Amino acid sequence: MQRYAAPLLIGLTGIAILLWLGTWQMQRLQWKRGILAEIESTIAGDPQPLPQLIDPQAQRYQPVVLTGTLEAPTLSVLVSVKQRGAGWRQISAFQTDDGRRILVDRGFVPVELKDAPRYAGPAEITGNLHWPDDRNSSTPANDPAGNTWYARDLGQMAEALGTEPLLIVTRAMAPADRAVTPLPVDTSGIPNDHLQYAITWYALAAVWLMMTGVWIQRLRTGREA
Repeated sequence: MQRYAAPLLIGLTGIAILLWLGTWQMQRLQWKRGILAEIESTIAGDPQPLPQLIDPQAQRYQPVVLTGTLEAPTLSVLVSVKQRGAGWRQISAFQTDDGRRILVDRGFVPVELKDAPRYAGPAEITGNLHWPDDRNSSTPANDPAGNTWYARDLGQMAEALGTEPLLIVTRAMAPADRAVTPLPVDTSGIPNDHLQYAITWYALAAVWLMMTGVWIQRLRTGREA
């Protein structure tokens, strides 16, 4: 029996650790689902006037409605949209009725419409406050001179258009600019891979169990021989 002690100890210890990791990932899955549900509830809330005091942490995704004047010049941010392919996000300056100048993400246009004329004039924008995190270590530097942007860097964009570094992502605009398709904020870009991780750990636990059984069977067979 002593010859089976080592494989049993290693096998049971490994299985316990892998099962614990899988269970921990399931707990993380429930936590992440709660966070996503809270974000979705915030996004879909009743629009409020643009706040005077800005708090990126507390106001992320806050729905707002504002009236003013939308300006024609746009900054074009390279983006890829499912079932549509590559295109450009269109970012414009917006002068509110109370005198503030902010950035508005109008939405998506196909590649060939990058330089097409854009609506300018009075507008009502319904959307969400957003502080995007588009940039990672492989994102190229923006090219403001060529109007080719690879990330929505609010500070750089605000400097280019003479606005506050504050972005509203459009959900709806009146009058509508039919050439531009809004890309409202949602939770699709927030990763939630905990279920896949849990399945992986549980699968490894099953493999560990089988390998332990094989090890013990070989010891048993060798002893019988």
